[in-house]
Amino acid sequence: MRSGRFLLRLLGGSDGAHLRGWINFWPPFLGMGIRIRYIAPDMKAVDVEMKLRWWNANYVGTHFGGSLYAMTDPFYMLMLMANLGPDYIVWDKAATVRYRKPGRGTVRAEFRLTDGQLDDIRDKLKTLPKYEPVFNVRVKDEQGTLIAEVEKLIHVRRKDVALENPAAK
Repeated sequence: MRSGRFLLRLLGGSDGAHLRGWINFWPPFLGMGIRIRYIAPDMKAVDVEMKLRWWNANYVGTHFGGSLYAMTDPFYMLMLMANLGPDYIVWDKAATVRYRKPGRGTVRAEFRLTDGQLDDIRDKLKTLPKYEPVFNVRVKDEQGTLIAEVEKLIHVRRKDVALENPAAK
């Protein structure tokens, strides 16, 4: 069993309530003060927040850029894994972070996955060996000011295609 699937099952599988409880105590998130505030039961919506603390601040007293990125890192991959199911291989492939303003106080990010996006991925993978959709996340402060924009490139392929053609990676 691959470690990613094992970890997902250990953390409660695609059940949002169990995943939320466990991931809030995942050492990297716990150490940075990142908390999941909400996970939809169908894993199509996740809300995350991070309060500014002395241990996640940078030299000038604002949110450390690595923590701002980390709060956006695994969610689209986990959401796609849960919604596409075990017949698909899903990986984070790349990310671009654009910092807009210094983050102070509590910052939040919302992740949303639609049925249309899932259908698009499934449709594309009927004819393509792999598909790499892009998802955008906006990190905002309590006043709604844009702090950072993160673009996530996710690699998705069907398992049966990967087994037939290992070069499809």
